[in-house]
Amino acid sequence: MRSIVFRILPKSQFYTLMQDVLQQLTTLLQKEKQFLADDGELLKSSVVAAALQLQPQLLLLLLSQPTIKQYFFQQVGDVWVFDKVKFEQCITNDSFLPDSIKPFVNNTAKNTLPQIAFKGFTKYDNTGSYIPSTLTAKDNFIIRGNNIVVLRSLLPIYKSRIKLIYIDPPYNTGSDIFLYSDTFNSNTWLTLMKNRLTIAWQLLATDGSIFIQVDDSEFAYLKVLCDEVFGRANFKEHIVLKSSTESGVNAINVKRGERLFKVKEHILFYAKSPSFRFKPFYTKTTFNTHYKYEVKQTDSGFTIEDISKTITKQYLQGKKKKTLTDIELHSIKLAIETYALQHASNIYSLEKNIKKAGEKFKAFAAANKAKGIVEAFVNSNNQTILVYDGGMLIPLQERIVIENGKPYFGILASDLWVDISTTTASEGGVSFSNGKKPEKLLKRIIEMATDEGDIVLDYYLGSGTTAAVAHKLNRRHIGIEQLDYGENDSTIRLQNVIQGDETGISKTVNWQGGGSFIYCELHQTNQLWAEQIASVATQKRTKALIQQIVANPNVLSNANRLAKAQAQQAFLTLDLALQKKILLQLLELDDINIPLSGNIQLSQQELKLNQQFYNMIP
Repeated sequence: MRSIVFRILPKSQFYTLMQDVLQQLTTLLQKEKQFLADDGELLKSSVVAAALQLQPQLLLLLLSQPTIKQYFFQQVGDVWVFDKVKFEQCITNDSFLPDSIKPFVNNTAKNTLPQIAFKGFTKYDNTGSYIPSTLTAKDNFIIRGNNIVVLRSLLPIYKSRIKLIYIDPPYNTGSDIFLYSDTFNSNTWLTLMKNRLTIAWQLLATDGSIFIQVDDSEFAYLKVLCDEVFGRANFKEHIVLKSSTESGVNAINVKRGERLFKVKEHILFYAKSPSFRFKPFYTKTTFNTHYKYEVKQTDSGFTIEDISKTITKQYLQGKKKKTLTDIELHSIKLAIETYALQHASNIYSLEKNIKKAGEKFKAFAAANKAKGIVEAFVNSNNQTILVYDGGMLIPLQERIVIENGKPYFGILASDLWVDISTTTASEGGVSFSNGKKPEKLLKRIIEMATDEGDIVLDYYLGSGTTAAVAHKLNRRHIGIEQLDYGENDSTIRLQNVIQGDETGISKTVNWQGGGSFIYCELHQTNQLWAEQIASVATQKRTKALIQQIVANPNVLSNANRLAKAQAQQAFLTLDLALQKKILLQLLELDDINIPLSGNIQLSQQELKLNQQFYNMIP
């Protein structure tokens, strides 16, 4: 991957570079008639509108000039990702906009990111809900608001503290099924992901890891992007998850030869350090007939019996095996499996390939071969290994998988997960028709990568599966979600968990309820202004909005400077698209969510809780 890296330059050289880029950009844009007025002047407002719409003619034009291409695009695999933010910042730069409009733009600059105010603090536990008196680092949080703003707010508190991040972002499928905007073009989607992943990486502990689940739509490009953000050395696994079955309404498309059934999704697994080690685990499988030795310890040593031979003999009752029917043979097989499962603590297989074992063990095993008995060998780690017939006895017990209170035969997991299945609609007490992830999946990931008490983060929380499972597994958790799903919201699900929810993994982990979480949301007074600006359709309404924004001291701290009549008058000469662009820039991300400092709209209790939040020590 090629990236453009600019050295830190002295101010004079930086401004020279910027002037050169702006000059080349202006020259390039003047080649496109749609951006020119009748007198040949560049219509900068038209350029802004084209950038906001990601107009193909504009993008192709920018890609045609090598310097401009390298400055405003970044290569991700075969795709050149357009940095729309950088482009918009450039074309609203002092040197690009008319002098009379600069007062509007100059006042949007910020040297530091302020602490953002939160409101609506509510604590939920098994007694109900109430306003908490204090916040501590041991609290679990569900935070409503734009996830990139919340992630930035978490950074001073949780930097290098999060043990696991799992996200299931909108897949960029072109579908409107989700309440998320799931119809981004590829470049915009990748930019959205990169901005958030960069912050998420800083939040991860040195022994932390991140799992990202997507479908085919952007998987390949996301892998390249993650290699860049996280480093290829930190890539651990590409896990393929069977997420649906070969049935349904898409069968007609398969029969037409248009596409195959889509039954898989992808999970990208990266660790903060190449030395990271996950906890091995087993998945359900069929019975391995090699596990046929029953070993019992007695006062005089060990006894060993081949249960396959013993049970078969009991069923034959003097008959020859070749005379048995298929039903009788199946009954014998089932009886052996059932006995092994019920007595797993005493059942073993015999592994005679011990080439990788230490020399002391090899010598011990060689001496054992002629004895015909089971012997115990204690290794350097003080572990006892049973030896028989010159080989190592492998216990079945460690390969038993418990689900919903029942034991199953297990096998060491691979990167192909076909045993998860789909989520039942009512799992967790909330219903999502699409996109809801099974609790079993999150249990596996959380147990792979964390210990009890570790912090788990999901900044696309959705229906709340990650938080629910982390809660049941005694992990601390932080969930971020911008949307409110009403009766199917994550806050409802977590309340169900606290009250002893019996669905999902509850029976497997013997969940009895308990615990608590804190809900809060970003204080977004300015979001109302931004929404009005985005929807305004006339110059007259824009003028009225300017007057309201300038007159409101709680919206912009530099209102006195923005109120200059000359600047307003010059601003009103622009076309509507550029007016809206500049107004939205005035209410950019850091201002839409009201800063904590000087916020006169918070109660004393909310102010106190905000201060406690930002002073927590995990």
